[in-house]
Amino acid sequence: MSDALASAAAALRAADTVATMGHVGPDGDALGSLLAVATAARNAGKEAYPTFGEPFVVGKQFRFLDTSGLVPVSKVPEEIDVAIVVDTGVPARLGSALPIAERAKTVIVVDHHISGDDSFGDIQVIDTAAGAAAQIVYRLLEQTGWELTPEIAVALYTGIVTDTGRFQYSATTPEIHRITANLLEAGAVPPTIGRHVYEESPFGYLHVAGAVLARAEIDRERRVVWSVLYRDDLAKESLRYEDADGLIDLLRVAEESDVACLLREIGDDEFKGSLRSRGRVDVSAIANHFGGGGHHNAAGFVATGSADSIIATIGSELL
Repeated sequence: MSDALASAAAALRAADTVATMGHVGPDGDALGSLLAVATAARNAGKEAYPTFGEPFVVGKQFRFLDTSGLVPVSKVPEEIDVAIVVDTGVPARLGSALPIAERAKTVIVVDHHISGDDSFGDIQVIDTAAGAAAQIVYRLLEQTGWELTPEIAVALYTGIVTDTGRFQYSATTPEIHRITANLLEAGAVPPTIGRHVYEESPFGYLHVAGAVLARAEIDRERRVVWSVLYRDDLAKESLRYEDADGLIDLLRVAEESDVACLLREIGDDEFKGSLRSRGRVDVSAIANHFGGGGHHNAAGFVATGSADSIIATIGSELL
């Protein structure tokens, strides 16, 4: 890890042009990490292009972040010295941003997931014990010696607080708290971040949440609770998928369950699944069955078929 960090930092310092990117539909960790690196690089005199693949939409809950430099994939120049990929080691998850990495002179992968392509990236900065990609990005920026500004601190704090479940998940370590203490000293403001990310949603979200919770079912033998979010639920309230990100956390509170699953309809007989575990079950193994991945306690996948058939498959994996 120390050698990889040193190599990645040297590549960033030597670059004139840097593209930073995360997976499609970036969460707080991916978005915060790619913005932090781009901002630090730009402050250091580099041309920096933070981006991610279509749909090129930033969730409303992240509107407090400085996204002024964010550009769509089409606006990233052909010539890129370093492409830094954060929060995924799976090339396909970059979507339309993948060609940027493919044509870059050097590709750096910064990730904390177990699932990943070992052949992807010239420099791999991978720590599966880290609670967030932003935690590793913090270490990387320390290695570069670049200034930690308030904007960077806010972005990194957002990545850490969201991917550690507000410091509740098992990957929350003393190092994470030491890092976040430094981010607070550098200008991160927890009340602002917490309010926008966790305490503000459109009124229609309440109706959508009610519909999803009304559909919730539990298999007490396998200790799994699940529900489905349909496209019509969102259309009735003029909401986007990004407006309903917190629904999985409503399901996982059922004390009779070890695993929670939310299926979000994204096409005809096509669903995006989110899985959460209390610790006994490795949900990344379940996600891998569908070609997805993630962590022991949090994972995701995309699957085709009916919601019932997908749930039946998950249930068979829990036997």
